[in-house]
Amino acid sequence: MFIAEEIDIKTTLKKIFGFDSFRGAQEQIVKSILSGKNTFVIMPTGAGKSLCYQLPAIVQEGTAIVISPLIALMKNQVDQLNALGVNAQFLNSTLNKTEMNRVKKEVLNGEVKLLYVAPESLNKEENIEFLRKAKISFV
Repeated sequence: MFIAEEIDIKTTLKKIFGFDSFRGAQEQIVKSILSGKNTFVIMPTGAGKSLCYQLPAIVQEGTAIVISPLIALMKNQVDQLNALGVNAQFLNSTLNKTEMNRVKKEVLNGEVKLLYVAPESLNKEENIEFLRKAKISFV
């Protein structure tokens, strides 16, 4: 199982992100997430935290949920991933009802690899029900 994962993650690392190798503990973190372990990571700014959850989200089935309180960061990461050919979306207060419904439909159809959500949106019953229906790879 791990050999296939290594091939997938190394190939995807190069194909999607353009990197030949991981930095620091990234590979260990990615493998931990892929093995289904609860993984808590603290890294300094610029150390490559985002890749640690983006790569597993891309290679796994389902949608990874990323909880972020910063709307600007959500938009930046979604734009970057979309530019790389990865379908990432966000649900936050900048979207109108039509846009929210479109994103939710894409998630339920299995089209979205990463969904960025604001922490306060997880208190809304409508979003909890939506997430219960979605195929979530990890949070």
